Amino acid sequence: MAVTTDLTRGALRLTSRVAPSLAVRAALPAFRRPRATARRHPEEEPVMRAARARTLTVDGQDVAVYRWGTGERPVLLLHGWMFRASRFAPLVRALTDRGYSPVAFDAPSHGESPAGEATILQYGATARLLAPADGHYEAVIGHSVGALAGFWAVREEVTATRLIALAPMPGFDFLADSFCAGAGLTGRARTLLRTRIEEEVFPGVPAIWERFSATYRPDRLTLPLLVVHDEDDDMIPVAHARRIAEIYGDRADLLVTRGLGHRRIIRDPHVIDSVLDFVSATDPVHEALPEG
Repeated sequence: MAVTTDLTRGALRLTSRVAPSLAVRAALPAFRRPRATARRHPEEEPVMRAARARTLTVDGQDVAVYRWGTGERPVLLLHGWMFRASRFAPLVRALTDRGYSPVAFDAPSHGESPAGEATILQYGATARLLAPADGHYEAVIGHSVGALAGFWAVREEVTATRLIALAPMPGFDFLADSFCAGAGLTGRARTLLRTRIEEEVFPGVPAIWERFSATYRPDRLTLPLLVVHDEDDDMIPVAHARRIAEIYGDRADLLVTRGLGHRRIIRDPHVIDSVLDFVSATDPVHEALPEG
């Protein structure tokens, strides 16, 4: 999870050795308020123009929300860290073609949403605010951090028939460690950053490193699960996906791809077909009328 330039990373690595508190003070704002500046791809524009867009206020922050379809058979899409909802455009198109109604949002400091604090709490709070209007989701589909948020959401107040995790982040601790690696924080600074996260980002929230995990309380997640991960993912090793699938046992299907990496997995036609097959497995079966 690269968050700094090489020059800044080198400076923070040096500072973390001689003045860890100062290094953490300099790095923490980037963790609390990441700024994903990537623009929409040209091929995403038609899908995004077709969306019914609105702004939702979540915990005092504005969040851009997008809906497609008729509203029937809703599917919630949760984008990854430093990504944006528009990256789901091929999947949105495929879902709407099948009669589903995708719902997505840009987390604070991502996509079209203004700068703000983006944590798994904001993902979960947004999902909970959307759920009463959308009702029961046919599926919750998340990518990377969005997949981790999906696990948490369906364990809490969001109901869904199926859960799909694309290149899932295994836990919030993985995000913190990846941030430290990208920011050049080492040794004592890494420990101090975790403490500051507990005290300032999640004040009063107990056991964040255990609770915000894809495998926390697996007994509370009883819906069918599809885990999709790429062998060549350079951000999250595929071993984490294998472990998630193993823990959920018969409830989980695992699809391992090759050559897609962490980003392209959400746009790959084979992956999209597999996701659609998994989601539509719950569609009612209509018996064919006899001929004659």
